[in-house]
Amino acid sequence: KLKQHKIFQSMSRKGNCLDNSPMENFFGLLKQEIFHGEVYRSLDELKTKIDQYIYYYNHKRIKKKLNWRSPVQFREAVKTAV
Repeated sequence: KLKQHKIFQSMSRKGNCLDNSPMENFFGLLKQEIFHGEVYRSLDELKTKIDQYIYYYNHKRIKKKLNWRSPVQFREAVKTAV
């Protein structure tokens, strides 16, 4: 049924647990920060909340490993430094 909607499962290389580490981290944070203890009354409400979180994560949420910048701020700084 997934193939009908052009959705394909992504698999890490055998024996390399680090292949999917960034996405595992993102989805762990997403679950912790917007799902824990929340009830969404409709699929549209859930989609809106996920879209808002993705924007927040990329544009507002600072990370220590990015020198206390958001991913977008870090990427822009790298582009101007090159």
